[in-house]
Amino acid sequence: MARVEVEAPVAGVVWKVVAAPGTAVRTGDVVLVLESMKMEIPVEAPIDGVVAEILVAEGDQVSEDDVIALVDGDLVDGN
Repeated sequence: MARVEVEAPVAGVVWKVVAAPGTAVRTGDVVLVLESMKMEIPVEAPIDGVVAEILVAEGDQVSEDDVIALVDGDLVDGN
């Protein structure tokens, strides 16, 4: 099982946390949404797996490349 870091693609504010720890996700599923320069930017799961941790809360300021979530891989298919 691989634990993968989900990084903020841009600096901004966490607008909405979509997936809670324990949520099964597929590659491309939205984990959370950032707001930057009045635009909503979805942050997607980089792999199939289960959200292990959300490291930010709504309203938090993040910088580009900050680790904002962790996803454990290889769990969605029942392994």
